[in-house]
Amino acid sequence: MPSPIPATGLALEAPAGPSGDAQHHRAIAAAIDHLVRNWQDQPSLEELAEMAGLSPFHFQRLFTRWTGISPKRFIQFLTLDTAKRLLAESRSVLDVALDVGLSGPSRLHDLFVACEAMTPGAYKAAGGGITIRWGLHGSPFGTALIGATGRGVCWLSFLDGDEAEEAKRAAALEEMAQAWPAARLEEDPAATGEAAARAFGWRSGEPGEPLRLFLKGTNFQIKVWEALMRIPPGAVVSYEDVARAVGQPTASRAVGAAVGRNPVCVLIPCHRVIQKSGIIHNYRYGVPRKRALLAWEQGRALGEEA
Repeated sequence: MPSPIPATGLALEAPAGPSGDAQHHRAIAAAIDHLVRNWQDQPSLEELAEMAGLSPFHFQRLFTRWTGISPKRFIQFLTLDTAKRLLAESRSVLDVALDVGLSGPSRLHDLFVACEAMTPGAYKAAGGGITIRWGLHGSPFGTALIGATGRGVCWLSFLDGDEAEEAKRAAALEEMAQAWPAARLEEDPAATGEAAARAFGWRSGEPGEPLRLFLKGTNFQIKVWEALMRIPPGAVVSYEDVARAVGQPTASRAVGAAVGRNPVCVLIPCHRVIQKSGIIHNYRYGVPRKRALLAWEQGRALGEEA
């Protein structure tokens, strides 16, 4: 069995975002994290710019380029009231999506995704004979690890934890390797760049050219993940809504477990599922990051206009 981490070791330089500027990537990711954790204090533009080591004017332009909206507008989408309102408006969103398909009316990037589940034999083989090309990519929410096979993207996770950057990268690679224990891993960020561009809104998908996912899961998990992909950007639904959508109205707990096992976060938008009370909780990569993802999507969907 191949080593989980390629013998060449981990790249030490920080991955860059769409601008190619890793320093800016880190500054905006830190600002978003600060906003999510301190939105009730209404941090000022000057305070955020000082944290980033930029002028207020430069920071505002950079933040808007990364997220699509201003810092002030971003804060507005971090409130519980917003989540409750969107949840109420989205009660039938999955029913509608079943009829109209994945694409939703939104100014957020059009993310056209198709998924293919592994056959039972391939599932049992645990990735034997498969090569996973992986890359690290910057995003407004921190560094993302993306893995792709010849049949589609099979992994997207965020580097997480309080360890040093190199340790976080090693842990993320180890987690992917454990999910695909018999697969061969090769570092190849060029092979995963398209997925990063689609996931974080740097490039729009085109009808007829879907970004393909290659998923390994139980039949129930696949059904839940397919339902999640029908939730339009900017919308949220409850676990009960998803349970009804997959024909198991009393299985909200099982739905929650399947949501938590999603191997391709963002592309399969498990962050769009919240409690029916509007409370945002239980995210694999931390509640602050889930809040940030929702605020980003809702802000880009609705724009600067109230």
